[in-house]
Amino acid sequence: MRIAVIGAGAMGSIYGGHLSQHNEVILVDTNQQVVEQINKNGLLVDENGTSVSYQPKALCDTSEEKPVDLVILFVKALFSRAALENNSALIGSDTRLMTLQNGAGHEDLLKEFVSEDRVIIGTTEDNGAVLGLGHVRRGGTGVTNVGMLTEDRDGFLTRLKENFDSCGFEVRIHENIQYLIWDKLFTNVSLSALTGVLQVDMGYIAADEFAWKLCCQLIHETILTAAAAGLEFDEEAVREKVRKTSLNNPQGCTSIRADLRDGRRTEVDTISGSVVRAAAKYGVDVPGHTFVVNLVHAMEGRK
Repeated sequence: MRIAVIGAGAMGSIYGGHLSQHNEVILVDTNQQVVEQINKNGLLVDENGTSVSYQPKALCDTSEEKPVDLVILFVKALFSRAALENNSALIGSDTRLMTLQNGAGHEDLLKEFVSEDRVIIGTTEDNGAVLGLGHVRRGGTGVTNVGMLTEDRDGFLTRLKENFDSCGFEVRIHENIQYLIWDKLFTNVSLSALTGVLQVDMGYIAADEFAWKLCCQLIHETILTAAAAGLEFDEEAVREKVRKTSLNNPQGCTSIRADLRDGRRTEVDTISGSVVRAAAKYGVDVPGHTFVVNLVHAMEGRK
């Protein structure tokens, strides 16, 4: 399979590297130094106590490339549109677009570039960190969950699973992938969002009475929105899951908190913002999430 992975950060490099074992992989990034390092010395991935060098083709400019079979988007969600527009040469009439990005609602953008039956959405339990130019660590492995918006009439997901599994991943195909995406979203739109606006460690949310009240309000609004979309969740179970995540990671630092701390733009529009958009679609009132989105954007504007 001919695959383009857009974004050579930790996750893009892990997938791009492993998939290059049995596929023709193009790893795309805007950082010329990263691209040059990979092309010259290979892509180094540390895992299980060893370092493995992979040889994907790295590019900044894909304008001369032919369309690929699959594009995997691994950039921050706020850069997704630019990434797809700048690499449009990779997208042909038979190309599938796949996102494993954080948050929800990515399919709305992907459908602007390919037909609905060629959009693949999902989540990944893998995690990693960038150690240097062209050098990442695969910190932990897990399931890659995928699904489609329409019936998979061509059996593409089965072929994708066989391909990815042969490269060191564990893919599970889901009929209702949206349920899994929203299940993962609960922690991000409550715990992660609050650590960002409060600029605190993850453990603070469950430990502080008032922070926990705010967290429960955000969970409740998300539960109502999911229900309006036809996705039923046990609110008490969700609260307990988020509470344990907070308590089990007392010094954890979420990406929203780190981005706001370091003066970067966040992915709030595809996290809390995805709840706001869905709520508007189904007529659900979500004042907490609306406030969080506006507050995060206000914090992004600080100097």
